[in-house]
This record gives sequence, C-alpha cells and structure tokens, in this order.
Amino acid sequence: MKIIIAGAGEVGFHLAKLLSYESQEITLIDLNKDSLVYADTHLDIKVIKGDATSISVLKDARILNSDLFISVTSSETSNITACVLAKQLGAKRTIARISNPEFINHKDEVGFTKFGIDELISPESLAAAEIELLLSQSVFNDTYEFEQGALTMLGLSLSKDAKVINKSVRVAAQLLSDIHFIPIAIQRFGSHLTIIPRGDTIFKEGDRVVFITSKGGDEELCKLTGKKKMEIKDVMILGGGKIGFKTACDLSENFNIKLVEKLKDRAFDLAEQLPNTLVINGDGRNVELLDEENIKDMDAFISVTGNSETNIMSCLVAKSKGIKKTIALVENMDYYELSHSIGVDTLINKKLLAANSIFRYIRKGDVVAMTKLSNMEAELLEFVVKPTSKICDQYIKEIEFPLSAIIGGVIRNEEGFIALGDFKIVSGDRVVVCCLPQSIKKIESYFY
Repeated sequence: MKIIIAGAGEVGFHLAKLLSYESQEITLIDLNKDSLVYADTHLDIKVIKGDATSISVLKDARILNSDLFISVTSSETSNITACVLAKQLGAKRTIARISNPEFINHKDEVGFTKFGIDELISPESLAAAEIELLLSQSVFNDTYEFEQGALTMLGLSLSKDAKVINKSVRVAAQLLSDIHFIPIAIQRFGSHLTIIPRGDTIFKEGDRVVFITSKGGDEELCKLTGKKKMEIKDVMILGGGKIGFKTACDLSENFNIKLVEKLKDRAFDLAEQLPNTLVINGDGRNVELLDEENIKDMDAFISVTGNSETNIMSCLVAKSKGIKKTIALVENMDYYELSHSIGVDTLINKKLLAANSIFRYIRKGDVVAMTKLSNMEAELLEFVVKPTSKICDQYIKEIEFPLSAIIGGVIRNEEGFIALGDFKIVSGDRVVVCCLPQSIKKIESYFY
C-alpha cells in the first residue's frame, strides 16, 4: 500500500514508524528539514521537504498512485486543504487531523466527504473519550468500546485475591452459570510475552489480562477477580489545554470537576467557557495547593499538562493522598511502556490513539475498528462479515483459526455476544478478533 503522510511531528513520525515496520511504502512530507533528516536516517521511508498544500509537492510525492493520504500537521487548515487537494489529484482515501471537535460533531451535516475528506481524527478528542471511558469503567486500567459498548475490551492485573488464580480458563468459566466475557490476551508478570489464551491456559497472580465483555461482563469480572467497583463522582483535572478543556466539557454533566490551570488568562477563559466546572488558577505541582483544594477528597485525578514528567509525578502525589484512580497523559513512549511498574493507574498517549484510529484503513478486509493492546504485541480488530467472506456461514469450532488469534465476540443487530464454538457466523456480523502480528494476514484472508 502506498501511503503519503503530511506532517513529520510527533503523530506523523510515529505513524510513519509503525507503518514502515509493516513494509508499507511510505512518503513523509514536511517543511521542517531537521524533522525529515531524523525520519530519513531512522526509518525506511521516502521524505520530501515542502508544503503539503502545494500541488507540485503532492505530485512529486506521486499522489496519483497513492492509496492513503494522511495529513497530521499542527495546522488544522493545512490538513483540510491538503486532503481536499490530494483527493482531487487522485488519492484513493484521505484522513485529516483536526483540533476543533465541532468538525467531528457535525461532520455528517457539513458533508466533509463531498469536499474529498474521508475521515477526520482529533487526537485530543480521542484522548478525552478514552479518559471518560476509563472513569466509567474505573476498576480497569485499559478500555475500548465497540459499537457504543455492545462489546467492550477491559484490561486488569490479577491480584492474589482473584478467584481465578491457578485455575485454567475452562475451569474459571465454570465458576459462573452464565458468562459474558472471554479472555483474549495475557501478559505474564515481569514478561513482555503476549499469550493468546486457550481453555487450558492457567491464570497466575500478577498476570495482566485483557477481556472482551458483553453487557454485564464487567460485573462478573469484578466478582471473579476480587475487584470492587468504585463510584467516581469528584474529579480533579490538572492542565487546561485542549485535552483538559475537552475532558472537563465532556465530564461536567456527570461529575463534579475541579480544573487546575497555571496560566492566569487561560484560567479566566476556561472559567467562562466551563460554567459547570470549578477552575483554579495555580501550579498543580504545588502539593500545598492540592491539599488546599482537598485533593484527598477526590475520587479521580487526571493530569494532562504538556509535560509528561509533571503528569506522572502529579499522579504519584495524588496516589499517595489516597486517590483511587489516576490517569496521566504521556508523550514519551519509554514512559508509556513502563506503565505497569510506574505506579500510575493508566497512562494515555495521543500518538497511539491517533495511530489506532488510522491503522484500520491499512488492514485488508472490511475493518471498522481497530486498537493495539497497550504494551502487548497484539491487535484487536472488528471485521464486517460479507456474503463472500470465507468465515461466513461457519460455526466457530469449524474455523481453522491460527493459535495466535482468537475470536473475542460478535456483534449482531447491535447486540454483543461472547461467541463460543457452537456460534454460527453469518453475513452482516461484526466479528472482534484479537491476534498477534504473525497471524494478521491469515486473519484478514477470512474476511475478504
């Protein structure tokens, strides 16, 4: 697949890096020579110095033969313009990064596809949505929803109190009369190895396990893993940037929000725009200030400043004050990979969220959703079954799936099912599959 990326910033470089690992033909365009030199020397890609809104630059990048054009520069206007031009010049599909959430909220009304923009992504909106989901599923460290929650991915670490410790997946399933979840990936404590579980796989203390759940599955998981659902009502947000503002805006209807912003003018602007949020002007790194604002009474603490170290340290301070749920925004991928030993409940990364949103367009078969599991070598993909798909009209037990992949669930008529061996896949079903990298091509072939 020939892919052109406009913008060699954090998101663009990270995308180019991930896509180049998959042997895609990548061209990266940027005006900043230093960014391109770094990308050119570290990645197996082609680079072009220039403005992506220039027709001659797009033609130099061979836009006519491109399968996918992705514009993720820091300028929303440039991204929209570049995608419109790219589509007119022959790009098969275009994706624009935007920062104004209004564009996404009204994309059908405005009709961006008529202009030549197939998809809009906002890393800030994706991060805010991720935070909201993490608060609604407060027991779990990783979450992802398919079809408005028909199926949900939930991740947690098994403590010694979990009833499933030293039991096989098959035996653990028998502890409940009716199950609405299935384990799809396991990472052993102290290991980077990802296991796709089978019936005889044994759960061990410290395992990080990812499950797919249908309605009610989260409560069943709490029973079996010894976790207690906690109600989150009072939330403190550190950082009033785009993510902090969007998060406060989204949460203020259902939560009591305090937002701490260091810059005085910005704090006043936020106070006007967020009438249901208590905005505090101050330095969130100041422990005395946090104590004065009764941090110990908060149920959750979210740090989304522009500094990863500040976010991590602030969350650790919050944790020391007894806060149940802490979430930190990090840009440094090294920190992100240490998330389960760093002491913060959940780390989120805009680059990865944006990459997950875009990645489904390079997968073969009709992929409608996709996410990479945090710090695991596995992908979670949602495929639509066509009448011509090899998997259509097959019982799951008859499908010769590779051992490095597993069907997590099926969505049929907007209802989620944990599909076991006797479940028959039919046309129109949406099938959620977890697979390791080596089995992706094989899995894709079932859904052509």
